[in-house]
Amino acid sequence: MASNHKSSSRPVSRGGIGLTGRPPSGIRPPSGNIRVATGTPPGTARPGSRGPLGTGGVLSSQIRVADRPVTQQGLSGMKTGMKGPQRQILDKSYYLGLLRSKISELTTEINKLQKEIEMYNQENSVYLSYEKRAETLAVGIKEFQGQLADYNMLVDKLNTNTEMEEVMHDYNMLKAQNDRETQSMDVIFTERQAKEKQIMSAEEEIEQEKQAADGIIRNMSPEKQVKYIEMKSTNEKLLQELDTLQQELDSLNMKKESLETEITHSQVKQEAVLLHEKLYELEAHRDQMIAEDQSVGSPTEERERLLKQVKEDNQEIASMERQLTDIKEKINQFNEEIRQLDMDLEDHQVVAFEEPMQGLNTQGAWGLDKWKFCGGSLGTTVLCMHEVRGWAL
Repeated sequence: MASNHKSSSRPVSRGGIGLTGRPPSGIRPPSGNIRVATGTPPGTARPGSRGPLGTGGVLSSQIRVADRPVTQQGLSGMKTGMKGPQRQILDKSYYLGLLRSKISELTTEINKLQKEIEMYNQENSVYLSYEKRAETLAVGIKEFQGQLADYNMLVDKLNTNTEMEEVMHDYNMLKAQNDRETQSMDVIFTERQAKEKQIMSAEEEIEQEKQAADGIIRNMSPEKQVKYIEMKSTNEKLLQELDTLQQELDSLNMKKESLETEITHSQVKQEAVLLHEKLYELEAHRDQMIAEDQSVGSPTEERERLLKQVKEDNQEIASMERQLTDIKEKINQFNEEIRQLDMDLEDHQVVAFEEPMQGLNTQGAWGLDKWKFCGGSLGTTVLCMHEVRGWAL
């Protein structure tokens, strides 16, 4: 069987030893002894296959030299088809089979990804557990490092023959320092608790205020609610703009500080700044002069404007003179009234020293050059204050 299988392959092209599938090219059997098989057209038999044997023991198909294609490299054998049978009609079953194969491939890939996800999750859980364990071990390592430092210090003290008193002194100092730090930590912890309580109370108050504000808003009329919502949205937008502008202002201030620092370290930049300031002042003065020049009209208009201004000034001066005259008249009137009152007081004045007062111990110890006693009845004594340079009641 093996020899038959091997002999069924492609026969030798030139003068080689072939089997019954095809005779050598150089041997051409006599045409009278060839019998063509019925139902098989000549030249269509597959090379290497066994056809019906004739009486002469040769192939039943007629061999034609024209059936052998000629290429540029010489003679070649017949072209064989693709390996295996090929499907000629792609019907529903073909596409179903193709779809099932793709589905099986997708299922395999999904299972593979699922296994990878499970593996990653396991590794993640293991990593978290290892991380927690590492944290606990780090704490333990710190404690052991502290103990090791203590032991090393003790060994150093022993190696240097340090006195016990000195060791106790260091111990007492460290203990006192630890006590102070513990007290400060307790104070800080107490302050923190107090601050947290204040924060909680403030948050509760804020929540109450929010609830009260919500209640007030709910009790408002629809128009006021709409207006409140609009104002609230406007407020939020303005706050956002304020934050943006504040950030810009901060950046500009930082830039200003950096530029000022650069200017202080450079004489040329300082001179440039002075020149820019002078240029700015000159430009402002130029703009002012241009504006004044543009505001100036024709000579006739300027004359009319000046006349109008002079008239207004004259009217204002006349009104001020009238006011000044009225004020002078009032001053003179008040002075006349004061003079009349002074004369009346001098006419009705009675010297207290001429009439002795009974039942009263009166003594002019207040300065006789400035004060005088006015007369009166027994129970009513009137003191008239006469200054040397004026009078007063």
